[in-house]
Amino acid sequence: EDREDYTRSFGFYEQGNRLKKSQSTYKAERMTDDLAHQKDFFTRSYFEKTGSNGHPVSDPIFIVGLPRAGSTMLEQILSSHSQVDGTLELPNILSLVQRLRRQDSGASQKTYPFTIDDIDPDELKSFGEEYLRDTQVHRGSAAFFTDKMPNNFRHIGLIQQILPNAKIIDARRHPMGCCFSNFKQYYARGQNFSYSLSDMGRFYRDYVDLMAHFDQVLPGRVHRVIYEDTVQDTEAMVRSVLDYCGLPFEEQCLRFFENKR
Repeated sequence: EDREDYTRSFGFYEQGNRLKKSQSTYKAERMTDDLAHQKDFFTRSYFEKTGSNGHPVSDPIFIVGLPRAGSTMLEQILSSHSQVDGTLELPNILSLVQRLRRQDSGASQKTYPFTIDDIDPDELKSFGEEYLRDTQVHRGSAAFFTDKMPNNFRHIGLIQQILPNAKIIDARRHPMGCCFSNFKQYYARGQNFSYSLSDMGRFYRDYVDLMAHFDQVLPGRVHRVIYEDTVQDTEAMVRSVLDYCGLPFEEQCLRFFENKR
């Protein structure tokens, strides 16, 4: 690719991804169903009925979306603010989901997320407290911290239930740029959708569909950052993100490339 021999380079990208896909059990149809279940369970009436019973703190800033969509740059911008600690792609929400999946009720044939109906509000609050406690090791002394695990977009409903005042930012990039960048990126594990262009296109479409659902049932809850807009007018994006997070503007957020973290 560096020598601009794009036909041959694409062939090698395709060959490498085909080898990785042969080692994977990923099924695009299963992921589509999994995300559809989130829409089926987390409805507007569900949130109106349950209210906000989770841990009331507002410390976490979740950066979600697909990989290769500008989330690292966004985290670097936020962590340049004096009141925000940058951490890692924290696994805590995904680990909680795995626990909930293991507790699926065989008797009622309920599976996650439908089993959340059977969880006491106090336990949901305790999940939020647990998240804050377990992520403390990655933080400094700032009032807020980022969690940029992209796949947390699949669990916005759960985040809303356990941490109703946390901030959620959707980092989004044009599908051609985002999907091809994922196709070129070698993931040893964890992003099995990326080993096939058709799987990736379907995953992107399902992601956009799920985020549109949460825009409808939780209006204004998720703040969206478009990568291409950020490139065109970085300051406007920075100001909008800081406003959403309730943070004052700080000039060093525009000099995020000087951040030594």
